[in-house]
Amino acid sequence: MKSAKAAAITAIYAALYAAITIGETVIGGTLAYGPIQVRISDALLPLPMIHGIPAAIGLALGCAVANAYATGNIIDIVFGSIANLVAGTLAAKASKGRPILASTYAVIAVTLIVGSYLPLLFPIPLWLSYLSILIGESIAIYLIGYPLLKYYKKLVEKF
Repeated sequence: MKSAKAAAITAIYAALYAAITIGETVIGGTLAYGPIQVRISDALLPLPMIHGIPAAIGLALGCAVANAYATGNIIDIVFGSIANLVAGTLAAKASKGRPILASTYAVIAVTLIVGSYLPLLFPIPLWLSYLSILIGESIAIYLIGYPLLKYYKKLVEKF
């Protein structure tokens, strides 16, 4: 890490993502995992548009922790974390400060990556895997993450 601030951002995002995902698992059972999922913590994926790569790294680490806790499946731990890193990096670097782009990149990245490996873990066809992840990510990111990002962006701009 370049600085203590970057390390703190990474740690905060990792802790938030892991806590929300694990909490969702404890409260909602399999809602955050499985072939049909709405992972509420994925609402955080567009936020690296504001906090950059340290936030993207934190989201990847948080995913690794949550997936290790809940499934222990190495495929899910590795590739779920990669999906979050790619989604966060795209939000940070390619969104050009536009919340809708940050959100869309996150939905696409997670849909393509997680949707590609779920058929290895569950007996579902690839097309259904993509569709179910697309729907779940759209709910988490467009209904929660996008408004959160817009609100947080305005809040940050005040300070």
